[in-house]
Amino acid sequence: MLQTKHCPANLAKAEVRADRDVLVVDLDTQEASLSHLLDVSEDRNNDQADSLLRHMIDRPRGDFRDLIKTSEGIDIVPAHNILEYASKHLRRREEEAADFGESWNPNKQLLRVLREAGVHNDYDTLIVDPPASADIKLHNAIHATRHLVIPFEPSGKGYESVQGLDQLVGGLEEQLGIEVGVLAVVPNRYKGMNDQDRFLDKLERDGWEIPIKFRERSSLLEGCWAEQCTAFTYVEEHRDREREHELDTLAKFDDLATHIRKAKAVEA
Repeated sequence: MLQTKHCPANLAKAEVRADRDVLVVDLDTQEASLSHLLDVSEDRNNDQADSLLRHMIDRPRGDFRDLIKTSEGIDIVPAHNILEYASKHLRRREEEAADFGESWNPNKQLLRVLREAGVHNDYDTLIVDPPASADIKLHNAIHATRHLVIPFEPSGKGYESVQGLDQLVGGLEEQLGIEVGVLAVVPNRYKGMNDQDRFLDKLERDGWEIPIKFRERSSLLEGCWAEQCTAFTYVEEHRDREREHELDTLAKFDDLATHIRKAKAVEA
């Protein structure tokens, strides 16, 4: 999880470096979330604060734009603890709509909120960081973006996780009548071991695209958590000297962002 939180944050920073306007939506309720990494989680425990979930269930306390915080040039809708109860509140709202003969799909509410806020007009890049569990927040993320980037550790457990997500996406495509594109599978903690290469070969034979491999970078990523910043900022502002392997990691994030940008779009 330490590594996977860095993937969306550093992809977002790479997009900013490419002069693109970026919005990141954090749907992860863990304390060690992207919101914490980018130092915008001050309202996570505030019961009186507005939240994205309130907008998703038509109970906002303010304008959507007021939810947005900015860090390192990245606009972020931070996670709030109320997201833990997203399934309960969204299902309850669905039942209320049904009582009045209305159609209200709980899986489409993030997309509705973003559309109504004009996000597609104001931003070049949208990144949604969902929790690892296959719950209603992940369903909303997939429905809103129609694209997946899958970070994973090349191991037997990681391989099975990718296969499980593939089955979930297939089920959602059929259930919701949408098309979802997987832009990349991104190995992290790669050490060049034979077992790791075996799992990567299996994924490529299964048809997954693996454009970049990230090696173990514990010192860099732990430093990012300590300073609450992206790897780009940590290397630039908090390292006393340049380390070639860390510069290589930053270049890989830039390359991965470029690869994703060039991929075929699936309309949301």
